[in-house]
Amino acid sequence: MKAINHPTIPHKAPKFATLTALAAACTMMLSAPVYAAEADTAAAASSTSVPSAIDSTKRVIRLAKPNTAVSTAQTDAQANAAIPQNNIQQNTIQPNNVAQPTNAPANNAQQANAQPNRAPLNTTNMGQPPAVPAPNAPELTGTTRVYERGPMTATGIDLRGGQLPNIPAPQVNISDISFVPTVLIPQQQGLGTDKLDVSLLDDFIKGVSPNARHYPPNFPNRTQRHNAREKIKVMTEWIEPYAKASNASYDVLIRAAKLNGMGRNLDLGSEYTVRGGQYVDRAIKLKPNSGEANFIYGMMLSEGGGFKEGQKYLDQAVSLGYTEAEQSLAQSDVLSDRRDKALERLRRLAQQVPDNAVIRQQIKLIEDGKFYIWDIPAPDVNVKPST
Repeated sequence: MKAINHPTIPHKAPKFATLTALAAACTMMLSAPVYAAEADTAAAASSTSVPSAIDSTKRVIRLAKPNTAVSTAQTDAQANAAIPQNNIQQNTIQPNNVAQPTNAPANNAQQANAQPNRAPLNTTNMGQPPAVPAPNAPELTGTTRVYERGPMTATGIDLRGGQLPNIPAPQVNISDISFVPTVLIPQQQGLGTDKLDVSLLDDFIKGVSPNARHYPPNFPNRTQRHNAREKIKVMTEWIEPYAKASNASYDVLIRAAKLNGMGRNLDLGSEYTVRGGQYVDRAIKLKPNSGEANFIYGMMLSEGGGFKEGQKYLDQAVSLGYTEAEQSLAQSDVLSDRRDKALERLRRLAQQVPDNAVIRQQIKLIEDGKFYIWDIPAPDVNVKPST
C-alpha cells in the first residue's frame, strides 16, 4: 500500500501563541504597579504641597474623620487587583485554540492577526513598558475648606441672651466720674532733667489739706483719719528718695514738706517733723520769694510752739499776698494770750476776703474763748484706703 502523507498539524504554533500572550500579560502585570506608584506619588505631591509664603491666604485646611481616609497603599492594591483580572479574562480564550485542532491554521492566523491589538512584542521598545492609566489619587472623604479673610467676630456667651437663666445678669452703673489733671514736675534742678508725674499726689494733697494741714487735724470720722494716715505713709515713702537728693528741685521739696507736715499733725512720728522742716528750709533757699514756702515753714514752726521763729516767715508770706498766713498769725496771737490782736487781724481779713466763710467761724471761736481757730467742722473728705 502506498502511504499517503497527510499534512502534519503544527502543534507548536498554538503553544507559541499562547506563550506569547502570557509573556505580554506578565509584562503588563509587573510594570503596572511601578508606574501606578509613580503616578500616585506625583498626585500626592501635587495635592499635599504646602502653599507658598507669597500667597498665604490660600491655606488649605483638611478635616477628615479618623477612619475615612483612603490610603495610597489601598488604592495601589485595588489597581493591581483589577489588572490581573483583565489578563485572566484574556487568557481564558486560549483553551479554545487547543480544543479545535482541525481548525488550527485558521485559528492561528486569526490569533496572529489579533496579537497587535492585544499586546505586540516590539523589541525596539522593550525598555519602555506600555503606558498604564494611573489610578485615581487618594482622596480624603472629609470636608476641605480654603481659608479666606473675613470680618472679626467676638466669641463668647452673651449674658443678656438668656443662656444662663439661673444667674442674674450684672448691671453696671457709672457715676461720679472725675478726672485728675496730669502734673509733671522736674526731678532735679537745672534744665533737661527727668520729669516726675505727681498727678495723684497733688490730688491727694488738695483733698486732705483742709483736714490735716493745721493742728489739730479734723476729719469727719475715724475711718477717714486712718485712711489719710496710711496714704501719707505711702506717698512720703515714694517721694523720699527724690527729696533726699542734694540737687532736688523746688517742686519736689515743697511737696515732700507738705506731706511730712500733715504726717506730723496726724502723730506719725517725730521724723516727719524733722524731715518736713528740712525740706521746706531747702525750698526757701531755692525760692526765697515763694509765699507758699514761707507760709508752710512759718506755720509749722508757730503751731509747734516756735511763735517767734515762725512769725518772720509768716510775715514774709503775708507781704507776698498769702491770705492763709494771716490766719496762722492770728493763731499765734491766741496761743500767746493776745486775743484782741487776733480778733483785730481776723476782722480786717474778713473785710478783705468777704467770701471766706472760714474766717467768720474762726472769729466766733475766739469770741467763745477757744484756743484753736482751726478746730472747726472740717469739710467732708473721701480718702480711699491704700492698696
